[in-house]
Amino acid sequence: MRDLGCYGNQFHETPNIDRLSKQAMRFTDAYAAGPVCSPTRASILAGQYPARIGITDFIPGHQRPWAKLKVPQNRLWMPLETVTIAEVLKEHSYATGHIGKWHLDGKGYGPEAQGFDKVIDEVSNLNDKQVTGFTDQAIKFIQENKDKPFFLYLSHHTVHIPLEAPQQLIEKYQNKPKPATGVNNPIYAAMIEHLDTSVGRIINKLDELNLTDRTMVVFFSDNGGQYKPYGGYGGDKSAITTNSPLRDEKGTLYEGGIREPLIVRWPGVVKPGTICSVPVCSVDFYPTFLEIAGAKANLDQVLDGQSILPLLTQKGKFKRDTTYWHYPHYHHSTPAGAIRQDKWKLIEFYEDGRLELYDLENDIGEKNNLAIEMPEKAAQLRQRLAAWRKSVGAKMPTSNPDFDPARAHEWGGQQSKKAGPLGAGK
Repeated sequence: MRDLGCYGNQFHETPNIDRLSKQAMRFTDAYAAGPVCSPTRASILAGQYPARIGITDFIPGHQRPWAKLKVPQNRLWMPLETVTIAEVLKEHSYATGHIGKWHLDGKGYGPEAQGFDKVIDEVSNLNDKQVTGFTDQAIKFIQENKDKPFFLYLSHHTVHIPLEAPQQLIEKYQNKPKPATGVNNPIYAAMIEHLDTSVGRIINKLDELNLTDRTMVVFFSDNGGQYKPYGGYGGDKSAITTNSPLRDEKGTLYEGGIREPLIVRWPGVVKPGTICSVPVCSVDFYPTFLEIAGAKANLDQVLDGQSILPLLTQKGKFKRDTTYWHYPHYHHSTPAGAIRQDKWKLIEFYEDGRLELYDLENDIGEKNNLAIEMPEKAAQLRQRLAAWRKSVGAKMPTSNPDFDPARAHEWGGQQSKKAGPLGAGK
């Protein structure tokens, strides 16, 4: 979220995204449904919380065999019985295209099996995480479908590690004077600007084809930034980025792990230059697109999201006041769940039942834990979080018989893809 100029970054150069935000509604409290990639991607396509789908960690995930808790099995692919937003829009005469990273997962379970007509998941890499090639293909898709409704899901690999960007851009940031505060990694900054160029190319193509006034553009991310070096990627052992003033990073349920940039441009519907501070979540895209297309949801598929159309049009009322997270895995934190209701956010850590309660309106950095000071509020939110977990069938970690305190932080292997539907042996 903090990587973009329109969200306060003073080192990265993002003129195209900044310009887009001035033509759009920019959200300050938009959330990914998971603190890592696969769960959030599933939530966008299914309109469901990751815990309901069963994809609660990135695919295939990884293990800590000697940690205090044994984590539940993570589903290793998007279920084919899930009706994706692409499948619904395809039924309503939309051309559907998926370009870039899928991660939901392999053969037989790829985007071509989930409603996408055109699928491009690999292109020639010009030392730029395939950004140029994917953008070329996105522009080609737009050109080919300019005379019909289309749904394009463009999912870049950048700015994910390992770090990679065109050398000319890297040198630009190596030579650029740095502000006194913040993290300034020249490779990462080059990746950000290269992504920004991609956004600009797509926006320009919409203008060229006279599609701007009838195209909604949504810019979003799937998890928070990773700033800890973890041995260094791309040959760099320094910090990669910062989510400040948000706390922590990807793989945690603190704001730095789940609060994302969200920019929505829709000329004639969304007032340019507006800012929305109402909490929204990636599960909300599905019902929003349904409403825009005049489509109905599958009656057999529960949708956890709510249409954000009332927020975009500034007419009507957005119905949901509570958002939930379930991340029963070890990553950059320990297994936990979280709930946000209005300004209040509670995190429950599953290893020891520890609670942390924050007033996000006055403490966006989650520095002042109010759980002991406000036990009734903490208990109320904890009870509501537990009831939600039960309602979606969330799988919980269990006590680990192989727990070894001396080795608790060691990583083991990945979950096997040769196992059953949830990755569990039969």
